[in-house]
Order: sequence, then C-alpha cells, then structure tokens
Amino acid sequence: MSKAKAYDLQFNKNEDAHQLALSKLQHRLARIREGGGKKRMEKLHAEGKMSARERIEQLIDPDTTFLEIGAFAAYGMYEEDGGCPAAGVVTGIGRVSGRLCMIVANDATVKAGAWFPMTGKKNLRAQEIAMENRIPIIYLVDSAGVYLPMQDEIFPDKEHFGRIFRNNARMSSMGIPQIAAVMGACVAGGAYLPIMSDEALIVEGTGSIFLAGPYLVKAAVGEEVDKETLGGAITHSEISGVTDYRMKDDATCLATIRDLVSRLGAPDNAGFDRIAAEPPALKEKELYGIFPEDPSKPYPTLEILKRLVDGSRLTEYKKDYGKTIICAYARIDGWSVGIVANNRQVVKSGRGEMQFGGVIYSDSADKATRFILNCNQKKIPLVFLHDVTGFMVGSRSEHGGIIKDGAKMVNAVANSTVPKISIVMGNSYGAGNYAMCGKAYDPRLIFAWPTARIAVMGGDQAARVLTQIQVAGLKAKGHPPQPEEEEALYQTIKSRYDEQTTPYYAAARLWVDGIIDPLETRQLISTGIEAANHAPIERFNPGVLQT
Repeated sequence: MSKAKAYDLQFNKNEDAHQLALSKLQHRLARIREGGGKKRMEKLHAEGKMSARERIEQLIDPDTTFLEIGAFAAYGMYEEDGGCPAAGVVTGIGRVSGRLCMIVANDATVKAGAWFPMTGKKNLRAQEIAMENRIPIIYLVDSAGVYLPMQDEIFPDKEHFGRIFRNNARMSSMGIPQIAAVMGACVAGGAYLPIMSDEALIVEGTGSIFLAGPYLVKAAVGEEVDKETLGGAITHSEISGVTDYRMKDDATCLATIRDLVSRLGAPDNAGFDRIAAEPPALKEKELYGIFPEDPSKPYPTLEILKRLVDGSRLTEYKKDYGKTIICAYARIDGWSVGIVANNRQVVKSGRGEMQFGGVIYSDSADKATRFILNCNQKKIPLVFLHDVTGFMVGSRSEHGGIIKDGAKMVNAVANSTVPKISIVMGNSYGAGNYAMCGKAYDPRLIFAWPTARIAVMGGDQAARVLTQIQVAGLKAKGHPPQPEEEEALYQTIKSRYDEQTTPYYAAARLWVDGIIDPLETRQLISTGIEAANHAPIERFNPGVLQT
C-alpha cells in the first residue's frame, strides 16, 4: 500500500471514529435536555410555566447561540437518588438585547429544582465566569432549595451554598449588574439570592419567596397560612416591597428582563484587538480526519491549527526551537490571539535528538514561558490546545533542569492576567495539564473535545504502577498471585482508571465546562474573548522566574 493510500485510510478511520463519538455526544446531550422527563415537563406546562430551557430560548436574542456551561454536570452521579440531569440548573452565556450575559435557570423538572452538591458547584462556576469577565448575570429562579438528604455536602463549606450569596455581595461591590426573576419557588436560604440582586421580578401565581414555607411555619410557630399570603407576588410587591416588578406570566417577565438589560450603560473595554473575521482557508471538517482515533498516535498539529485560525495563517514564535510546543500568533474570528499548542509529531531537537510528540521538554517549556510573557506584555489573549502526556522524565532531563523549566512555565501561566481559554483536544496528563492551563489555573473557559483524556497519567501506565504495588503487597504477605490473576487485576484497574479519564467523567465534575464538537471551537473561543473584553486586565507581574 502506498503512503498516500495509507494516509487516506487512516484519515477515513479517524473521521469515522469522530462521527461515532459525536453521535454519542449528541445522544447524551438530548437525554440531558429532557430534564426530569416528559411527565414532569407536562406538569410544569399545566401550571402555566415554561421549562428552564424554554425560558432561556425566549430570553436571548433571536438567531443567536447560547454557550451552555456545564451541560454534563453531575452526569452519572446521584443515580441512587434518581439522577440529576445538568445538576438541575441550566447555565451559560447568551446575548440579551445585544449584551452578553451569564444566565442561570433552575430546572424545576429535576427534583423541583433542588440543590445537589454539583448544583452548588455549577452555580458558583457561573458566578465566577460573570465576575472574571464583568458581564451581567440573570437568575431565573425556580427551586425548592437544598436537597435535604445531602445537606451536609451542600450547606456549610467555603465552596457550598452560602458562597453564592457571598458572591452576590461581591458582584454588587464590583458593579456587575444582577437581575433575578422569581418564576417559581424560592425557599429558605435561596430566598436571599434574588433579593441580593440589583432588581427582582416575580411572576403572579407561580412565584413565591419565603424563608420558611407554610408547613414549616405551622410547625415552628403554629401559624396556618397559605403560600400566596405568606410570600406570593402580591405580598412581596404590595406589602413587603421585597420585589421590584410584578409580572403576569413567564413571557412578560422575560420581556421585561430584556428591556432592563437594554438600558444598561456601556461596559468597560479591555481593548483586545479585533478586525474583520475570515474563515480558515483550509476545510474545517478535515479536523475529523487529521486528529487520530488513537490518542497515542502522532499527527501534524500545525495542520489542526490551520483549520482553526482565520485564513489558516499563523506567525510561529521560535519555530525551530522547543519543537514539542507550538507557539504562534493568529486570529480567531477576527480576534488577535496567542496560541500555545502541544505538538504531537515526533521531532528533532536543535541537537539532532529525537523528541517525543506531546511531551514538554526543557526547551519547549522555556519557549512557552517567554511567549506567555510576551502575550501579557502585548495584551493578547491566550488559547491553550492540550494534547500533552506530561514533562519529560529520566536522568538526562533531571540533570538538565526540567523541574526548574517546568516551574517557570507553570509560574507564567498562573500569573498571566490576559484571558486564558483552554481546549482539551486529546491527552491532558499530570503536570502537563497544569502547564497548559488546566482548570486549576483559572482559564476563563475550558472545554473538551470528545477525544479528550484528563488524568494524572495514562490508563495503561497508571494501571501497571497500581498493579505492581498491589502485587508487591500480596507477595509481602506470602500470597504471590498467578500470572493470570495478575493480568485480571491489571485489567480491572485499567478499566476503572480509563473510565475516570473520559471527558464525560471530567465534565460531570466540572473539571471542564463542557464537551464540544471540534467544529464549535472557533465560535467558543470568540465568545470567550468577547466576554473577557468587558473586564479591564490587571498589570502583569510574572513573579519570580529563575533563569
């Protein structure tokens, strides 16, 4: 078989694998978007209420997209409690009256919108994005409050339920507009969220706010009172003055929010450079064929980049140095960006040595560090494209100071003040995840392709290490396993570890904000930078970078 035919065959195999993975992704997303199911949706409609997703669709501008954050939050979790699709809350960035806003909408079809531990984490992530980017946040409230069987995992800690109200107060001091619409139940501690917002709306007949509902009031003080009298729209609009606007139905409420947003003053501008956008000169769909189905196989990373950037044009920084990382200036949807991408090709170093693709060597770390510093100096947002197996190990690398060079790169990423957006295309292992701006390093957005893998190391290596440890333990006790028992142990460990490295496992725990079709990458990055452009950036201080 000729080299060209072999390439075409592999290209087609890669395409088929991507299409299968995308089909699985869309099927799972469709199930998540059903929320609590058809019967609960019908019940909601019978009450005269829209679903969370219907409310968002009517709130955002026509013919615009909604960048959902955390669609897979809690995926595969809480199954013993009936599951919690999307963690019972829909969050994301949408355009309202021409303005990018963070939208948070409780899904009342999922346990009446009750808060599970991941619900709290997802709400905090939404607030974090609004705070970092200084964009308005809109809450569409319809929640029964904390899921009591798991109250100990959602109530008292720093990253739990109460942190949300702390963030309400912080955003208020930062001048970030907050609008809350009470479109269903708003109970107990959750009642503080809309009232700590700048303006609060309430829908007649369905919206209610109280610290304790009728049953608890009866139990606590012996008073018998109905829900409407206790905390309905008339009570809070005419008597308590807790809410600012009384709305006759969901549609009127959403239209009023659009009107309120349309009157906001112009946002500050960070000044990121943007010109007229142009599509890549090369076909974007070829991403499916170029990116390998096997995460261990090398591929021409530069060809991936050419299908993501405007006009397929890049200006490579230190092209012939530190070749296992590609650093380049480019434009994405018109925005000027600095790209840091792991190069998965096997390359020769300047000394003629072969270097493994996807591994960060000392020269690559040095190059990336300098590039990150330059982008901060020139106020250029950074885009990290992960396919990294970690830093190079071995005596030669240790003697060459790989720890010091890696630390410099991690330092630069940690202290970077320009917006950072991360896309996990393939592997993202160990300290390589940190150096490439994983979740712990405050990317404004971090999304994964269906081909992503996130873990401390690859499944095969980890399983062999763990197997060796367990086998050594058994031998020490005088029970050395037979070869077939050792292999069975290895397969069990590897299967469990492989499951924990999938993008779905990561997205369920919000290690990434979501899983996307690779063809959505350009638009996601563009939306992320547009949002970030609302927030002036601080002066860059790289800290101590030892030479």
